[in-house]
Amino acid sequence: MTASNLEILAHEDTPLGFLCLRRRTLLSDPGTVITEVTLNHEFLMSSYNTASERALSQVALELHEGSALRVLIGGLGLGYTADTALASPRVAAVEVVEHLPQVIEWLEADLVPLSSTLKADDRLEVVEGDIYARMAAEPDGAFDLILIDVDHAPDDRLNRANDFFYTREGLERASRHLAPGGVLGVWSYAESSPFARALHEVFQEVDIEPVTFFNDLVDEESTDRLFFAR
Repeated sequence: MTASNLEILAHEDTPLGFLCLRRRTLLSDPGTVITEVTLNHEFLMSSYNTASERALSQVALELHEGSALRVLIGGLGLGYTADTALASPRVAAVEVVEHLPQVIEWLEADLVPLSSTLKADDRLEVVEGDIYARMAAEPDGAFDLILIDVDHAPDDRLNRANDFFYTREGLERASRHLAPGGVLGVWSYAESSPFARALHEVFQEVDIEPVTFFNDLVDEESTDRLFFAR
C-alpha cells in the first residue's frame, strides 16, 4: 500500500500494540529513502538517525579489551546495534533476543536495510524471546557484552513486566550473565537517576554516555543516553 511518498511494508497487531514497518522518501531530499517502525502509531525507530544504536556497540567494545567476544543483544530493531558489533573482528558471536516474531520476519524477508548483510554473517544468531526474562533466569552461559535496546527509557517502559530489570535485584541477576570484565549497556532516550543509582549499587564501574545528533527531520538537536556498567 502506498500513499504519496509512503509505502507500508508490514503491519500487524502484537502483544505490545499495533506494529508497522514503513518506507518513505524524504520530501526534503528526494534521493533519500528511510525505513521506520511505529508502535501504536507512534514513532519508534528509523534508519535515518542510528548514531546512538551504533554507539551502544561501539562504546561497549571500547570498554572491553578482550578478543573472541561473545555478545548478547536484547532487541533486534532495524539491526544497527548488531551490525556494529559484527563489524568488529574482536567479536566471535552475536546472539540477538527479539520479543516480537514480526521483527524477525522482517529480517528474514529482506524488508529492512541491513537484512542481506546481517543474514550473510554466520556469527549472528537471532532468537525469539524475552531479554528481561532471560536476565532474571539462571545463566546458561556467560557473555562479554550484554546490550539492551528495548524500552524507550528506564522510566518509560513498553511493558510493566520489564520493571524488575531496572532494580538492584534485577541488575544483580543480570550481572550473573556477564563473564569476568564483562560490560552491560542499556539504551535510553532520557536520563534516569533511579536507574543510575541502581547500577552504582551493583557494578564497580558505571558510565553514562550522551549521544547528541541533529535531527533535521524535525529541525532540532536530540540527545540519547547510553548506560554502561562493568
